[in-house]
This record gives sequence, structure tokens and C-alpha cells, in this order.
Amino acid sequence: MPFLIPVLALAIFAQGTSEFMLAGLLLPLSSDLGVEPAQAGLLTSSFAVGMVVGAPVVAVFGARWRPRRTLVLLLLAFILAHAVGAVSTSFWVLLTTRVIAALANAGFLAIALSTVRSIVSPGQTTRAVATLLSGTTLATIVGVPAGALLAGLLGWRSTFWGVAVLCLPAILGLLLDRTLGRVVTTPRVRVCAELNELRRRSVLVPVILAVLVNAATFGVFTFLGVIGADAGVEEPWVPALLAAFGIGAFLGVSATARWAAARERAWIAVGGFAATALWALLAFGTASATVVFAGAFLGGMLSFAVGSALISRIVREATGAPVLGGAFATVALNLGAMAGPAFAASVYSGAGAQGIVFAAAALTAAAASLAYLLPTSP
Repeated sequence: MPFLIPVLALAIFAQGTSEFMLAGLLLPLSSDLGVEPAQAGLLTSSFAVGMVVGAPVVAVFGARWRPRRTLVLLLLAFILAHAVGAVSTSFWVLLTTRVIAALANAGFLAIALSTVRSIVSPGQTTRAVATLLSGTTLATIVGVPAGALLAGLLGWRSTFWGVAVLCLPAILGLLLDRTLGRVVTTPRVRVCAELNELRRRSVLVPVILAVLVNAATFGVFTFLGVIGADAGVEEPWVPALLAAFGIGAFLGVSATARWAAARERAWIAVGGFAATALWALLAFGTASATVVFAGAFLGGMLSFAVGSALISRIVREATGAPVLGGAFATVALNLGAMAGPAFAASVYSGAGAQGIVFAAAALTAAAASLAYLLPTSP
């Protein structure tokens, strides 16, 4: 595995920490800025909106430059957005910085995923993509709980500074790496031809399934601290609850990297039905802190096992979209991350924590039921 892969994973770890850290900050942040937790949850959805818009747009414009320059500039923009967010006293200014940071993150992830296909063999694509996504899952294990602890000690703003600092080693690694120098730029991007890839069943179906699965995942994860509080989990234990989800997610991605390639369709279908059953059982146990901890661990594992298999499949199948292939995967991931928290917020207002988890079960059930539409061969 080229040195570039763990460098990119480190950057994705920092960015993933930023995207998901609000799951442990909703209550203190909403209190400090004078908004309701449901409104504060829009910070996660707004980040996802920026990811959805930014992935194709930044990927197209960034394709004209050397990947090293584009990736470094995007990380610098990401750092600046967090510095502004850290000193903001307005919810709407903070919301704006989240969108800007997301645009940078989206472009980075889309270009990183497309670059992976250029530097590894087709047989290594699933493993390489899973390694990149391990940066995201490690963010839920280490970054998000650490952010919650840091917020408890120094306030929620300190987590924004922490994310900015995390990006610095990744920038250094990108500047030192030599692999990127061999990646050919694309001076002219055939946007219409690449968008036509979405008409192909082998690309469109996993995109739809990834949106459904990730909507369920991020709807629950964004409100996991709130779900835990309703179950009686005391505030000092919220980082541990987030870590339980993250550990499960890391194990799920690791399992996909190791075993999913040869049986991907069955992996997605069976994993989808298992996730549905898990969310349904958790919904009936949201009054118990023990059940919520167990459900967070197992839900993270099953959700990311299925979700990472779908993202890997999109990257591998979009062969006719060398620039936008990574953007397709990024959009699929973040359409779910955008819709899931917004849907969960509306459900929480009327049905509480139990309603959020039942909604997740319905979404994964729909995805699992449609898995038969996936072409048989990976």
C-alpha cells in the first residue's frame, strides 16, 4: 500500500472528526449559542449539504491542477473555516463556516477517492477505499470522543482548534509524498459523459442504497448523545458512548476490507437486514443505558460494514468517470449524512429518541430490500 494512502487517511480522520464531532457537542453548543438542540443539529446537515455540492464542483475544477496542490489548498481552506468557527458567537456565522469547511472536505475526499484508483490495482481498490474510510471510523472512535472530552474541559470551541491542528501533519505528508507527482492531471473534463455513468445500473443502484444506509447511520449518530441522555447516560459517559459506536464502525470497515470483495452483494443484503433488526431492537430499549451502549456498538459495526462496501463498489464501478467517480461516492455518503440528521430532528420533535431509531430501521430495511437490484458480479 503506497505511503500516500495513510497520509490521505490521516487527513480524512481530521475532517471526519469535524463532521461528526457535533454528535457530542449539541447540548453545550446549543446552550452557549441560545438555540434548541434540534436547530443545532442543522450544523451537521449543513455540513452534508456542502459535501454534496462541493464534491462534483470542486472535483471538476480541481482536476485541472496537480492533485498535490489541490489537496493542500483544500486542507488550508478547511483550517481557515475552523479558525473562524472557533471564535464565532453567532449560530448563523458558525453555520456558514460549516458549509465552507464541507466544500473543502468534499473536494478533498472526492479527489482522494479518484486518486486511489490511479495508484493501486483494481484488485486493491476495495482495501484502499476501506483504508481511507478507516480515517472516518477512527474519527468516531478517537476524534469525536476526544472532542467531547476537550469540550468538557475547555469548552466546545476548543474542539474546532483541535481539528485545525490535526490537519497540519497531513499537509506535511502531502508535501513530502512523491506518488502524487506521477498522477496525470485531466485538463479537459468530459462532465456530461462522466455524469452518464450514473445511468448505469451498476453505479446508480449502490448510490441509492448508500444514501439510504448512511441516512440511517448519521441520523442515529448525530443524536446519539441525546439518545443516551434520554436513556440516563450521564454527561461524563457520552464520550464512551460515542467511542462504542466508533469502535463498532472501525470493526465493520475492517471486516469489509478483509472479507466483502468475494461476496459483496450478499454482504450488503444480509448486513442491511441485520442492521434493520438491530435498530428495531434498539428502538424498544432506548430507556436502558446498557441497551443503548450495546446498540451503539453493534449499529456502528453493521452500518459501516454495509456502507463502506457500497462506497467501494461505486468507486470501482464508475470506470467511465475518472474525475467524478470519487464525487459520486462522496455525494452518496453525504446525501445520507444530510438527510439523516434532518429527518431524525423532525422525528425527535414528535416521537423522541425511540422515533429516531425506528426511522433508521425503516431506511435500512428499504436498502436491504433493494439489494437484489445490484449486479451479481462485483
